[in-house]
Amino acid sequence: MRIIGLDVGTKTIGVAISDPLGLTAQGVKTIYRKGLEADMNAVDALIREFGADEIMIGLPLNMNGSSGPSVEMAKNFGEEIEKRHPIKITYRDERYSTMAATRILLEGDISRKKRKAVIDKMAAAYVLQGYLDYLRNKG
Repeated sequence: MRIIGLDVGTKTIGVAISDPLGLTAQGVKTIYRKGLEADMNAVDALIREFGADEIMIGLPLNMNGSSGPSVEMAKNFGEEIEKRHPIKITYRDERYSTMAATRILLEGDISRKKRKAVIDKMAAAYVLQGYLDYLRNKG
């Protein structure tokens, strides 16, 4: 079972992947958005490369738990994937993911320039790891 985690933003998409056993998440890459067709082609390639069974998309809820335009954008992105692939799409709250990933990188004394280059895939890995932990503990 491989799950791809996506942190969908307006300019970038952070990508993470689970290990085959669904125990750990690793940040894979950051996709720089170039338009819907190019973005979907990038996701198509990820699904093929990793043989994913599921895609988990982070929902950037407001701090009070309400939805805004960013949540709609993430859901629309998931719907586009569903139109192209018979794959399970799951959504997960990602409110604190970027903050947590930033804290981890700061603790690792990573420079600002390097943090900027990896923050999106780290945030995707953070949310995906939370989802994997949830799946493991619910059973």
